[in-house]
Amino acid sequence: MKSVGDILRVKGRNVSTISPGATVFEALTHMAGRNIGALVVLEGDTIVGIISERDYARKVILQGKSSREIPVREIMTMVMHTVHTGSTIEQCMSLMTDKHVRHLPVVEGERLIGIVSIGDVVKALLDDKETMIKDLRNYITGAR
Repeated sequence: MKSVGDILRVKGRNVSTISPGATVFEALTHMAGRNIGALVVLEGDTIVGIISERDYARKVILQGKSSREIPVREIMTMVMHTVHTGSTIEQCMSLMTDKHVRHLPVVEGERLIGIVSIGDVVKALLDDKETMIKDLRNYITGAR
């Protein structure tokens, strides 16, 4: 069973972040430039929230606001769900499903060390299933 640590070993621990005082436009530009859907919001070294494309769509566009004027702190999601390197991919999937989130910051104590997305988790689950199928085929056929 794969863990968050396994995902981070493959994907790396690079996390894109932004400050709560930055504008939503700056956050969107940052996300677009890196082809990602969310940024962890840090105040100093402390995680204070996460801002996603979903936050933008629901809290700016649908309310007729301007992304060039609104600070990230006004639309970020402040209720944080985090995982650690020992969390299993099944635990991540369950948390993402139950809490309706697509990104989980990975923490070690209070320190941000990575992030996993729903895409990372689904890929890891598929890889696990493929490995299990291969192992079962080899067991049944006697192959090594």
